This record gives sequence, structure tokens and C-alpha cells, in this order.
Amino acid sequence: MKKRTKLLALVLSVVTMSSMLFGCGTSATPKKNIVAGGDTTETGEAKTEGSTGSDTDAVQTSSDVSIEEKVLVDQDGIKITATEYVTDGIMGDGIKLLVENNSDTDYTIGCDALIVNDYMITDLFSADVAAGKKSNEIMYLSSSELKAAGIDTVGKVEMYFHAYDSNWDNLFQNVYAEIETSEFANMDTTPNDEGMELYNENGVRIVGKTVDENSFWGTAFLLYIENTSGKNVGISVDNMSVNGYMMTPYFSTTVYDGKKAIDDITILSSELEDNGIESIDQVELKFHIYNADSYDTIADSDTITFSAK
Repeated sequence: MKKRTKLLALVLSVVTMSSMLFGCGTSATPKKNIVAGGDTTETGEAKTEGSTGSDTDAVQTSSDVSIEEKVLVDQDGIKITATEYVTDGIMGDGIKLLVENNSDTDYTIGCDALIVNDYMITDLFSADVAAGKKSNEIMYLSSSELKAAGIDTVGKVEMYFHAYDSNWDNLFQNVYAEIETSEFANMDTTPNDEGMELYNENGVRIVGKTVDENSFWGTAFLLYIENTSGKNVGISVDNMSVNGYMMTPYFSTTVYDGKKAIDDITILSSELEDNGIESIDQVELKFHIYNADSYDTIADSDTITFSAK
């Protein structure tokens, strides 16, 4: 097996396990709203307020949603056909793909980006297909992320495919494909943007939604992000502190032009414990926003302050 494939398999395993653990975890745990100051209200609702919901009830089942067979990619000897909309009790919903390698080289097929109902969603998909062979695969749609985005019905799935060989040389990248499901006309495109606006410049809007002090890794700050900048953007966090103590934020996201995302900034529980922090009283941070294609800086925000009390 190729080294890169092993790495991808390990990453996918970790992501899958984390998703499963999130799904079995703290969906009923009250979450605090992000506010400029003062008291916050608590909510036990998990449908649109976090990424810790069950992976089995986030969207309609495959009996409610279907697709017509469609060729998504057919170039350079690689053919990818969407054959069926499926659901799994553990992994959630997904698109069944027939991947055919009609070239004379072994390739790994993956996804550069997955977008559902205009929301960026983490994909769980990587396929090794030897020369002259074919493989049935499933591209799973992260049900916890669909739930966090408030997506009850999958109506549109957009994919950007890539293929590379054992030397990591790309056969192609960012090959676009789109699927409209049987529920396309019924999908809800209302932004899940309730919360405190933290940043709104340069075509990028970031809204702080909730703080979950009992997430799997530690404390998670849930964000809604919308990109109307005319370019694909990447966003990271600098100079983050909690209650005056510097923290290491685990956060990096890419939002394509015209798309939205629900993502969270995670602070490890061990770091909070090391600094004697038992509650999130004041948070300060800066957003670093850059062109996701060229990595050129678009903006560095001023210091943003909010509370989760």
C-alpha cells in the first residue's frame, strides 16, 4: 500500500472514530451562547447548536432520498459514477460511487472538497484503484456536520475530485461534479447564522454561536462562516487567550466562494486544566484570513473579545 494511502487511511480512521464518539457523546449537554458580555442563556437543543448530535437521525433516510445514476468524472482514464444514495446506521448517509481506472497506472482517488446544500462538509472518502480495475466505494457525508449546519434534507451535493499516483503526482485536481437528489426542490437553504457576529469584512462573515465546555477534546467554540468574497478562503486563529491565559487553538477551515461552513475552535481540556480554568469568562482572538489557492493574506482582524458566561 502506498505511504500516502496509509496516511489517509489513518486520518480517515481518526476522523471516523471522532465522529462516532461525538455522536455518542454530549448532545444533551447545555451549551452557552457566545455574547459580547453579561449572562448567556443555556440550551439543550442539539439540532443546530453543535456538532455533537447523533449520526443516525440528522437527515432523512435513504428511503426518502434518492439519486439518478450519473457520471461525475470521465477523464484521463478515470471514470467515477454515482449509482445510489445510501445510509448506514453508524456512518450516516452517503453517495455510492463506482470508480473505474481504465489507465495503465495505479491511482488513489480522493476529494478536495465536499459541499452539501452550500455548506462545506468533511468527506470520508479515499479509494485505491489499480490499473484496469474498478471499485465500489461510498463517499459518506458527515452526519454530525450536517446536523450542526441544520441540514435535515440533502438536496445538492457538490464534489471536487483528485487523483494521484504512487509518487504523489497528480493526474488531476479539483474536478467538479454536482448531484441533485430527489429532495432538491425541498432543501432548506436558510443560513444557520444565529449568534454574535464576530467579523464581517472582505466578503467574509464569522458568527460565534455556542460554547460547549464538555466537547470530546475539551472546549469547542462553534462558528458560522459565510464567504461572498469572490475567492476561496482559508481561516485560522492567532493570539487566542481564555481568561487572560494564552491558548493553542485547534482550528483551520476552508470555505469556497459563495459557500458556508459550521466549524469549531477547539481548546484541549488539559490546557485549560493546566491554567486552572474552570469556566470560560473571557475570550480574545484574531482571525487570519487568506486566499486558499495562493495563500496570500486577505486580512488579519483586530482583537475580538467575547464571553461565554
